[in-house]
Amino acid sequence: MLMLDAETLLDCLPFTTLVDELAAMHLEPIGLVDEMLMESTDDSDNVSHFFIRTGWQPEKAVGAKVITVFPRNNQQREWPSIQAIYVLFEGVNGTPIACLDGTALTWLKTASDSALGSKLLSREDIESMLMIGAGQMAPHLVSAHCEVRPSLKTVQVWNRTADKAQQLCDDLAKKFPNISFNPVADIESGARQADLICSAIGCKDPIIEGAWLKPGTHVDLIGAFTAEMREADDAVLQRGRLFVDARETTINHIGELMIPLASGAITEADVLADLSELCQQRHAGRQSDDEITVFKNGGGGHLDLMCARILHRHSQDQAS
Repeated sequence: MLMLDAETLLDCLPFTTLVDELAAMHLEPIGLVDEMLMESTDDSDNVSHFFIRTGWQPEKAVGAKVITVFPRNNQQREWPSIQAIYVLFEGVNGTPIACLDGTALTWLKTASDSALGSKLLSREDIESMLMIGAGQMAPHLVSAHCEVRPSLKTVQVWNRTADKAQQLCDDLAKKFPNISFNPVADIESGARQADLICSAIGCKDPIIEGAWLKPGTHVDLIGAFTAEMREADDAVLQRGRLFVDARETTINHIGELMIPLASGAITEADVLADLSELCQQRHAGRQSDDEITVFKNGGGGHLDLMCARILHRHSQDQAS
């Protein structure tokens, strides 16, 4: 069985290749089941979660990722807040064929998911981006968006801790010397200028307001992953044309959609398509340069499986 550590995975492929192959994977049928447990605690801002995410592409592969999300690790300890392992099995006989570092896989899967959404929905000539959050996911999200949309010229970063925003800008400037990276003091000023807003903050109260969005903006929402979480207010979803990575893992599972659906701010019919429908050209996606598009990145075991298959194949090719 092949063992693929974080360094191997992170150096395996450019995001452009991973995104293209992820799009092709969406042409195949897949089954998925996600299970989530949460810690019982009175500290609502620091609830720990345990996930098991599975995916099965018949006759191709089956796999499972086991993930822990411990927010206190960022505040009180030196360990990463998100840690995971992934086991990939052959799809015909069920033989385990690879064990992958699940944290690195999560970074790559999540960033590629959002970048695929941008490739299908954002304008091809976007020049400015706002990254909300400077945590572990942020460098991968920004890198993926910059690779998929090489028209980007400026990236602003907002974070609750300004020093982290500055450090992320410094690190990314070395990787993308032709792009200007700058911290921004408040979300509103950055959002009003941005062609692309990418948010990865695990919050319960919306931090992005629809009134801030200019025509043509693409909004990429990542941080909310429980039924109580959301990053965008009702106006964002009402002003924008709404898309998701998978209906099965978002509509009835994540507060970003569940809360406005329950209040009547939106209906399920407002979710126009998911990535499978977009990749299979069952929906055209963006219709004009002026419309606002909103993409909810919900993750899911199907995306882990797709990316694990891609990374496993390329790692085998590089080793041979």
